[in-house]
Amino acid sequence: MTEHNKSQQTIDVPEQTIDVPEEVRSARAHYKKIDDEEIDLSVLFAVLWHAKWFIIACTLFFAIVGGIYAFLKPDIYRADVLLTPTTADTQSQLESVASRLGGLASLAGINVSNGYSGVQKALYAIQVLQSRKFIGNFILKHDLLVPLMAAEGWDKENEELIYNSDIYDVDSSQWVSKEGRLIKPKLLVAIHYFKREILQIDIDTEAKMITISVDFYSPYISQKWVNWLVEDLNHEIRLQDMTDAQNSINYLNQQVLQTSLADTRSMLYQLIEQQTKKLMLTKVHQEYVLKTVDPAVVATGPVKPRRLLIIAIACVLGGFIAVLIVFVRQLIINNKINENSQQ
Repeated sequence: MTEHNKSQQTIDVPEQTIDVPEEVRSARAHYKKIDDEEIDLSVLFAVLWHAKWFIIACTLFFAIVGGIYAFLKPDIYRADVLLTPTTADTQSQLESVASRLGGLASLAGINVSNGYSGVQKALYAIQVLQSRKFIGNFILKHDLLVPLMAAEGWDKENEELIYNSDIYDVDSSQWVSKEGRLIKPKLLVAIHYFKREILQIDIDTEAKMITISVDFYSPYISQKWVNWLVEDLNHEIRLQDMTDAQNSINYLNQQVLQTSLADTRSMLYQLIEQQTKKLMLTKVHQEYVLKTVDPAVVATGPVKPRRLLIIAIACVLGGFIAVLIVFVRQLIINNKINENSQQ
């Protein structure tokens, strides 16, 4: 074999495969992912920085709109009163008699005690307070339909309500009529509005405390209304118990006349005595069910609207929408560039 042939002879060297440990491959993939994320974040930051003036302008626009909305909203003032269930020695006496005479009283269909403990009766009173019947009577009794449904603000200088002229004519004291029809709100609508927007009730069962609040345009009217609510509620429950006791006394007197047994007549007289005590109890206390712990005062500042919170939410919303618009716009541009490059 010549030297020339030897030089042309190729020597095959077997390829050797180097085994890379799993930890090394995992580390490489991890750092590659970090590099990609850094590139992506830098691109996103560059896009946001390029559109910074648009984002700032959009945020300011929403802040201004939110501020205008917040300051156009009328001030709402809150008056609240802290109450506790009323307890009385007479009631405990009635309950003790109920244990002795309860059998006969139940047969006669008579409630010897008031039927509730102090807390239970207070909770019952709160249910009465939230009822459509009570609120409707409250609105009619105090003539609240006009301020409730036609007022739209409070004139601090003149200390008087501002009425919506499209609904109520102050000069003629008449509801405005359109197309020959009087647009006086219905009582049921006013009741729902009162429950939803005006009245608030907070019950602390552990401390046995009840807070009744009224929100309205005027701090003075709010205080007056919440005081009226407590007075009318106590009067309503007192009137119910008074009527029940009087009806029971009348019924028992009839049973006494119809009964000849001495023992039965004696039991009936005891029932009459206790119902008379119950009737007297309803006439003794003005705060019959709910006793005032902390009376309502005139609010010094509004509770609503929370203007700073509204503006802050508007700023966040404006910034979010601006960033979203920038990203969507950049995504559309990238898609168009990719389509052109493929063509």
